[in-house]
Amino acid sequence: MEHATTFPLPPVSLVLGGARSGKSTYAEKLATGTLFGGTPKPALYIATAEAGDVEMATRIMAHRARRGANWTTIETPLALDEAVLANAVAGRPILVDCLTLWLSNLMHAERDLDEAADELVRALEGLAAPVVFVSNEVGLGIVPETSLGRAFRDAQGRLNMRMAERADRVILLTAGLPLVLKDRPHFRPES
Repeated sequence: MEHATTFPLPPVSLVLGGARSGKSTYAEKLATGTLFGGTPKPALYIATAEAGDVEMATRIMAHRARRGANWTTIETPLALDEAVLANAVAGRPILVDCLTLWLSNLMHAERDLDEAADELVRALEGLAAPVVFVSNEVGLGIVPETSLGRAFRDAQGRLNMRMAERADRVILLTAGLPLVLKDRPHFRPES
């Protein structure tokens, strides 16, 4: 029986977790087919982060160094739907890291969050390549002190629910350990 976290990837996967839960590393291994060893497959990394300060620039460089040469990286802080559509190539998985920073960028740019989510979900229909999304689970902590913090937490929760509804596979990472929350079997090829 095929393990739920090996190839072939479903059309859309969502990897959720808290800060420093191991979600990015797990998603990278999932996208390249190296979760249980093996030769890495080429993949596209769509980065939504912007290096606004030295600490963030250092994090971005560390992520790039960890990924290595099998990755092609593009940076897309806002137009995520367009980047996914323009870069979907059969046989090359896409990893989007992460929806949380994308949402933050949208809020900062004063974009319509619901419209952006609608456009992203529409972009996922019939893609030639599987897509793995990474997102932070922000609803398990304390209630944010500021109204902006609460608005962000609420918007992130809505986006995560929307993406989980659309995703064929949803995995929650806690302390580096995966828990498969959803796995639609319809995408699997016949044996």
